Amino acid sequence: MVSTSPEVASHAITPGKGLKRNYLSFSEIVAQSIGTIAPSGTPGLVISVVFATAGNGTWLAYAFATIALLIVAFQINVFATRVATPGALYVYAGLGLGPFLGVISGWALLIGYVFTAAAVINGTVYTSLAVFHSLGVTTLDTVLNYGIAVIATFAAWWLAYRDIRLSTRTTLAIELTTIVLILALVAGYFIHRQSIIDEPQLHLEEVDFDKLRLGLVLAFFSFVGFESAAVLGAEAKDPHRLIPRSVIVSVIGVGLLFIIASYGLTSGFRGANPPLSTAEAPLTTLANTFGAGTVGFLVSIGVALSFFACILGSINAAARVLYTLSHHGLFHRTARSTHATNSTPHIAVTLVAIIALVHAVALTFGGWGLLDGYGILGSIATYGFLVSYFLVSLGAPLYLRQQGSLKFYHVLSSAAAIVLLAVVLVGTVYPVPAWPYNILPYVFLGLLGVGVAYFLLQRVIAPDQLVAVENDLLGTPPAVKG
Repeated sequence: MVSTSPEVASHAITPGKGLKRNYLSFSEIVAQSIGTIAPSGTPGLVISVVFATAGNGTWLAYAFATIALLIVAFQINVFATRVATPGALYVYAGLGLGPFLGVISGWALLIGYVFTAAAVINGTVYTSLAVFHSLGVTTLDTVLNYGIAVIATFAAWWLAYRDIRLSTRTTLAIELTTIVLILALVAGYFIHRQSIIDEPQLHLEEVDFDKLRLGLVLAFFSFVGFESAAVLGAEAKDPHRLIPRSVIVSVIGVGLLFIIASYGLTSGFRGANPPLSTAEAPLTTLANTFGAGTVGFLVSIGVALSFFACILGSINAAARVLYTLSHHGLFHRTARSTHATNSTPHIAVTLVAIIALVHAVALTFGGWGLLDGYGILGSIATYGFLVSYFLVSLGAPLYLRQQGSLKFYHVLSSAAAIVLLAVVLVGTVYPVPAWPYNILPYVFLGLLGVGVAYFLLQRVIAPDQLVAVENDLLGTPPAVKG
């Protein structure tokens, strides 16, 4: 049972006061979102999966996904321009829809970040093994499998435990370096080819609506986590201005990278064997087609590091959501602790890292391949993001109405976001996917149900604590800006 003492209640309505205030710059805030997206990992692994469905429409699927996520970003920024909190979409949905749906959003978001961390542990191992294989090391896969998982998780935990600025700067250095290498590689390919025109892609040859729709669903998954800059609301400088900018910049910048990389890879693999859909290291293969093998090797290392950066970003984001839930009495109170020297939510960081590692390693130990584990864990995570995005998009116009700021275009953009998210959600369950993906929605609902059940239990056994939650989510609204 959670204590309902006045001390706990006062803590419950001031989440974030133990974190470092006015600490992070714009580039460091952007790095949090970029790191959680792991943009370098998409050309290195995910674009191949999208191509298997969308074919010559892969670049267009990413263009549509970029537009769709921008519309969702506008809903998030309705709150981000007015509210600064480490609870991010949990608090946002609660402000618009009330505590019950806010808690659903919070638990869904927590599931999304934790299972993303678990998925990209497998992604880190897979892409690291590809680097070792390119060096001729092919007999130590079993040892490297578990060793890389533990070392990568420990390193991410240490950075997240030590300092949020150190975390975001590490992420920024990894991602910027790798993105520059990827863009240079694609540019080098087209210079070697002496043309950027690829008629089959521009004419969308052999692409129909169903293929493009399924490609859009898969492309959407590449962006999840773009909103994670919002968890730095208590630590950012000028959060009402810089966090909304970070969310938009993340979507646009990453979207352009995905469009360019997917166009280049689709063109570069035309007629190749193996095809793009089955290539283990597509960027390295592309580099080898025009004699840039060294750059391709460096990109492969960067892709592995990008997945590592995603572990780090996901742990940071999940820990701050868990930290806020704990302040509200919705998780054990130890998770609301901050380190006396580092001012990080160190208990929450440690719990998230352990849970993510256990899930990743358990699937490997159970005989699942690394890509299978990546897909399973990533799919569960995606359901969490979709639910949270949906609730925030639904709550945005309601919140603006409370503020007396609602305009027709707010309603229109909210409706567009909800429709687009519904299309993506339906695409994950229909047609019914093969096992085990057909049961993953129920696995997600079971996990979500645990958090919601705990909330309902607390409403019975600790009603005073829940009053603090309602005060935080439904109390005096902050002043409207702009």
